[in-house]
Amino acid sequence: MSGKRYSRQRELIYQCLLHTDQHPTAEMIYSWLKPENPNLSLGTVYRNLNLLSEEGIIVRMPFPVERYDAVKEPHPHFRCRKCGGVYDLEGLEYDHGLDEEAARCSGHEVERHEVVFSGICTHCVEKH
Repeated sequence: MSGKRYSRQRELIYQCLLHTDQHPTAEMIYSWLKPENPNLSLGTVYRNLNLLSEEGIIVRMPFPVERYDAVKEPHPHFRCRKCGGVYDLEGLEYDHGLDEEAARCSGHEVERHEVVFSGICTHCVEKH
């Protein structure tokens, strides 16, 4: 998983990310893992998320509160303005042509782009 020395806690955090589609915050991961891992600290969660992100194993998503995603392939997201939830948008393909066009127009070496749609999620719509 990583070039760093193996860490049980890092593996727990990574597995937690792999098994959720919620794009959790560090605090969410901590609250999910803490009951069965009483020695886990929030600082440990942040440190390991930073390591995993720096190593390219996960993606750090710069929302008002950072979220993380174990799916590294570029894909679009939706952020609910009511509950703050972040979801993958299934069925929309990543547009590599947009990267090429941005590179052509700007002269920059464009590696990828991020698309985040916003509005009200289906869960919040159903509540009202």
